[in-house]
Amino acid sequence: MAGFLLRRLLIAVPSLLGISLILFTVLALAPGDPFSEMATNPNVPPEVRESLRASFGLNDPILVRYLRWMAAMARGDWGFSFASRINVDTLILQRVPTTILVIGSSQVVALLIAVPIGLYAGIRPYSLLDQVANTLAFVGFSLPTFFTGILFILVFSIHLGWLPFVYQTDLAASGWRWWWEGFRQAIMPVSVLALFQAASYTRYVRAAVLDVARLDYVRTAQAKGLNPRSVTLRHIARNAMIPVVTLVALQMPIVFGGAIVTEQIFRVPGVGSLLITAMLANDTPVVMAVTFVFACLVVLFNLVADLLYGWLDPRISF
Repeated sequence: MAGFLLRRLLIAVPSLLGISLILFTVLALAPGDPFSEMATNPNVPPEVRESLRASFGLNDPILVRYLRWMAAMARGDWGFSFASRINVDTLILQRVPTTILVIGSSQVVALLIAVPIGLYAGIRPYSLLDQVANTLAFVGFSLPTFFTGILFILVFSIHLGWLPFVYQTDLAASGWRWWWEGFRQAIMPVSVLALFQAASYTRYVRAAVLDVARLDYVRTAQAKGLNPRSVTLRHIARNAMIPVVTLVALQMPIVFGGAIVTEQIFRVPGVGSLLITAMLANDTPVVMAVTFVFACLVVLFNLVADLLYGWLDPRISF
């Protein structure tokens, strides 16, 4: 186990360096920069704009700028946001709690819905519950989040008036009232994302259970007269979760990256909306920091998935 972790960490280092170099190069070659708007402002002389570009090193070669950025990241300096006028790490940390609360809750709810339904549908294929689950999964997977988000707003906010459709971080309440209002405003974005993810997860769980349920060792366990519950949980579910773990591991970095469309619909001040705002403002330090952290999380959760493989299936050797 220790040797496996060491090898994977050694592989992750050059992978992240290559990813960061590609991201930095693409952003550096993209048209526009944080000071491009000054060119259209007649009150800002061109020499002032060029002086600012030189002071921030934007006229240096890309490789020099990349090495300077890597050295700053190694010291814990994520850069300075030109649009928000604060440090990038402070700006991101302000958005992370909201993103984890909304997006993280949606992932948990999606798994709580998809795993039992997909497991039952796979064990009893073509039953009434399986047909209903498949129909709802196809419908949920086919409807984009912007459509269901607008539909939820029309029904629960405008017509019924039950839930607020604008997410607010500065609630004018305290105590239990604050918790209740925070819960109410998170219901719709969490539900929209959870239903979309649950539809996808349900199909994967069902397909994985169908494949495992046909294997010889499952039939042998059933022929021995073992408890059907034990066969389902220990022999079928545990091994069927291996491909599902891969899917969930690739989806978990979204908890940090945020759901851009859903955050825009419900005005959730998360990392996804921050990334869109930074792109529109040519705020390169913020875009680079968010995308690099997202790449790090992808590598990390792939490692976590590999570790879970060995726990789910002892036949897998590290």
